[in-house]
Amino acid sequence: MNGAFSAYSGSPFSVSSSATSLNAPGSSQRADQVLADVGYTGNINQWFNPLAFAPVTTARFGTAGFDTMRGPGVVNVDASLFRSFKLAERMAAQFRLEALNLTNTPHFSNPGANASNLSLNADGTVRSLGGFTTITGTSAGSRLTDERFLRFGLRITF
Repeated sequence: MNGAFSAYSGSPFSVSSSATSLNAPGSSQRADQVLADVGYTGNINQWFNPLAFAPVTTARFGTAGFDTMRGPGVVNVDASLFRSFKLAERMAAQFRLEALNLTNTPHFSNPGANASNLSLNADGTVRSLGGFTTITGTSAGSRLTDERFLRFGLRITF
């Protein structure tokens, strides 16, 4: 019996804003960070507090830093089971079963990070996130790490 457990933090990303007011074609714009605590929730419908950032509407750069946010981490378990049988004096067979992503845990991508997509009501409450702070997909990996994958094998030696 073999196994491998891996866990690591999410990839960094920056919160952006519409670059229209920047008036610098080809440049990207960071949002303004208005709260010191971004309020990570761990919820894929709202990964962090959307009110912690505001879009930039004047000709200047935003105050949020580059790659200051972290997306969801990854936890993965792989396991295998091998069993050998003696068939004759000089012949043997080995049965193999391997399970990659045994727990079938989804590996989510980073949330939407454009603060300009946020719509607020007149009283400052959130009307629509517009994809901001929302995780809408899984990371692009391979078929061996994303969904559960089972492999069976038979090895005969003589």
